[in-house]
Amino acid sequence: MKRTARAFWIGPPGHGEIRDVVLPDPAEDEVLVRSLWSGVSRGTETLVFRGGVPENQHATMRAPFQEGDFPGPVKYGYLNVGVVEEGPAALLGRTVFCLYPHQTRYVVPASAVTPVPDSVPAGRAVLAGTVETAVNALWDAAPLVGDRIAVVGGGMVGCSVAALLGCFPGVRVQLVDADPTRAKIAEALGVGFALPSDALGDCDLVVHASATEQGLTRALELLTAEGTVLELSWYGDRKVSLPLGEAFHSRRLVIRSSQVGTVSPARANRSYADRLALALDLLADPALDALVTGESDFEELPDLLPRLASGEIPALCHRVRYTDIG
Repeated sequence: MKRTARAFWIGPPGHGEIRDVVLPDPAEDEVLVRSLWSGVSRGTETLVFRGGVPENQHATMRAPFQEGDFPGPVKYGYLNVGVVEEGPAALLGRTVFCLYPHQTRYVVPASAVTPVPDSVPAGRAVLAGTVETAVNALWDAAPLVGDRIAVVGGGMVGCSVAALLGCFPGVRVQLVDADPTRAKIAEALGVGFALPSDALGDCDLVVHASATEQGLTRALELLTAEGTVLELSWYGDRKVSLPLGEAFHSRRLVIRSSQVGTVSPARANRSYADRLALALDLLADPALDALVTGESDFEELPDLLPRLASGEIPALCHRVRYTDIG
């Protein structure tokens, strides 16, 4: 008897559907995972949903277990937490994180799952991929004790970065966002908050994660001389204009990119597995629950994604709940 599961697919851009899929029997070095939770990373996943991945980035933007090709049909996602139902004895019954799309059950190599520490609730563990991005960004940025830092863009990635920076000694951290409701999230994370017009300047480092031209311009304005903007935003197929005249050269400002697809050269001695394990350990902090701002059932995904993409639901991480539905 064939084993089946249900998976969320993006068909034509802007439209999603749930499909039945047939699962293979797990091999000796594979695991069968039953999903408990998955997370929608609003920035990247809604960009994929609307078909905004540039053609020259189709290969770069592939998720580890993606099926199909951009712009669609495509099965896309990378924040999944489940329980191992079949596999090696060391993993059997363990709660694990995997970079897998939204699907009720799946079979992957045992090496593709990472056990969730007992100190981290399964529902919070869906944030692991985003906190991993924040870890890599801070390896790239290398903040110093006493730095004055702004994080422009209070989305899922920006808030994760701000939360980790809040643990650095003597650092002034301010989350900057045009949405005043982000102030409550900043408070929960233990960092300051400001609207763009009120943000503190003279920053040694600004981490930009708003994915807007206005946000990146404001990030440059907040820097002190010889300061650095670390750019985390993914703009997809959109063009961005910047004021690189004015005082950009005289103040010797720096714009540096950071991307989670490669382990930071500053930590070349660390593996992808090391980085993800660190992110999961950091999720023992209950303050990070503030990043989960909504929850829906798996079967609601076809109706949910258009609302997330349009901004009708102003989510950070929207968590997807699974029941035992095959």
